[in-house]
Amino acid sequence: MSESLLPCVEINPAQEATACVIWLHGLGDSGHGFAPIVPELKLPDEPAIRFLFPHAPERPVTINNGMRMRAWYDIKSLDFNSRADLDGVLDSAAQVERLIESEIEKGIPADRILLAGFSQGGVIALHLAARYSRKLAGVLALSTYMCEPDRLASEASDVNRDTPIMMAHGEQDEVVPMVLGKMAYEALKSSDFTVSWHSYTMQHNVCLQELKDISHFISERFA
Repeated sequence: MSESLLPCVEINPAQEATACVIWLHGLGDSGHGFAPIVPELKLPDEPAIRFLFPHAPERPVTINNGMRMRAWYDIKSLDFNSRADLDGVLDSAAQVERLIESEIEKGIPADRILLAGFSQGGVIALHLAARYSRKLAGVLALSTYMCEPDRLASEASDVNRDTPIMMAHGEQDEVVPMVLGKMAYEALKSSDFTVSWHSYTMQHNVCLQELKDISHFISERFA
């Protein structure tokens, strides 16, 4: 496993950053996909937030006929229980953890770092945050699900149980059916994580009301 940091699209505030959002994209996308969302969030200038949009490594994806694309892990089947390849999830979670550690080394405390992820990226965000040894500011899990939710109870760390997690999902999502998001939500609830559920009249995407709710969540976490 390479020790080099994931390449990122980096959006820095005018002043020196005192907080950071690390936002993980979905299957086949890149860090460029969500970068334009930053001005749409209409966040205040204070606190000064750095946004990092890392690029997932390229790998063959089984359900797409082995085509190479940016992916946080392989998807070998669309079966609910084995959709996320655990080895790939663990590898990507370790790479995102190194990205967090590099921000800490730059002077931003872990509790001023918020982890966000859409779809595949949300799987990594949830997996890492639930097991991470340092306190995070919050977690945004968008249109996503959980890798092997049955493992959560035995593997969860206590550190982020009271760290707010906002889960958001489209009611018409055909890529990641909302039932999968609900299963992740229930697994987090039953393991005593502080998680909220938001659903929207949309498909596998982000809508205007959701953007407003995300903006509010980020502002609140960094207030």
